[in-house]
Amino acid sequence: MGGLKLNYSRNMQAINLVIGDKNGKSYSKKIEDNSEFAGKKLGEMIKGELAGLSGYELKITGGSNDAGFPMRAEINLAGKKKIYARKGIGINAKYKGNFVRKTVAGNTVYQKTSQLNLAVVKAGKKSLEETFGKKEEVDKIETQG
Repeated sequence: MGGLKLNYSRNMQAINLVIGDKNGKSYSKKIEDNSEFAGKKLGEMIKGELAGLSGYELKITGGSNDAGFPMRAEINLAGKKKIYARKGIGINAKYKGNFVRKTVAGNTVYQKTSQLNLAVVKAGKKSLEETFGKKEEVDKIETQG
């Protein structure tokens, strides 16, 4: 049975990791080479060292490709596919019960995956807030005119 064969080592682009903690906050980190994540599937556990977080264990919960198509767990391929679905990730039906044809990304990370959503399963010694730093709000400078 023929299939799509991808060379994971070539043309790997930057990937944006969105890491969600148990408190409901999320932190973003950009990694220039996503070859470490190539071939991983939704639901797999990865070591935090791949994302620069020592001692952490992370679970891949979602993502999207470079065109913005969301990854779906039941589409078992690396690439994108048109599906005919009624509800779920990437589907906003106009009326209840209507089926919609939509393009979605498969559940495998490949060279065109641009974002991965990760959930913390096991926390390390240093908290995510300490690692990524707290973003401070910029105060508005009032000018007299």
